[in-house]
Amino acid sequence: MKTQYEFLLPRGYIDEAGGVHRRGVMRLATARDELEPLRDPTISGPDDPRLTILVLARVIESLGDLQLVTAHEIQDLFAVDLAYLQDFYGVINFGSEEDIEALLAAQEQVQRPRTVEEQPAPPTAPVAEEESSEEELARPVRAGGRRAAIEEIPQTGR
Repeated sequence: MKTQYEFLLPRGYIDEAGGVHRRGVMRLATARDELEPLRDPTISGPDDPRLTILVLARVIESLGDLQLVTAHEIQDLFAVDLAYLQDFYGVINFGSEEDIEALLAAQEQVQRPRTVEEQPAPPTAPVAEEESSEEELARPVRAGGRRAAIEEIPQTGR
């Protein structure tokens, strides 16, 4: 039975020296891993958001060059990395074998460099339609069709 799983964080933990740690190993959780943090005096109950930090610190065996991962490192992760680890934890501990295999395959796909044939086509300039307003055409568009800034989405009569 497999009890440890490798992961790759979307952004990575940045240590005090500026080193980025993205690869790590998480082990399956035990009942103790989920119960012990509830005894921590800083935890107010099972819905305390800090509980996630403490549980993850117990089950992450390594992160990059760090052989000891504590709550300090977990709480300094970027939000996207914390969310990724929460999902990863849920899948390896509560998911089916198919769920785990799908997660690991997707992670492997992200890690594998793309060949020229697999590269996405470069974005093309949008063709202005007659219905497009000047305001819509003036909005900056980044590569990949994403907007360069957060913008309000106009209501369309809902």
